[in-house]
Amino acid sequence: MSFQSTMRALADPTRREILNLLKGGQRTAGEIGDQFDMTAAAISRHLSVLKEADLIRDRRDGKYIIYELNASVLEEIMLWLTELRGGN
Repeated sequence: MSFQSTMRALADPTRREILNLLKGGQRTAGEIGDQFDMTAAAISRHLSVLKEADLIRDRRDGKYIIYELNASVLEEIMLWLTELRGGN
């Protein structure tokens, strides 16, 4: 994971909304796509960017791909932001 790819992934509002959806638990690509007015290919690209940034993980369950947050990376980002602003 590079910090640059993480920040690029977080810069997009759709990707931030996908992370918010996954905050509630694991979801399939179809369940994620149902929440947006865009093509499955566009959702797949957003998921790919999030995965490349190590913000989400995926696993195959039969014919479905299940996505979930990678909390450890998000915790690292939060720690860095807290330190940046001078918090403890």
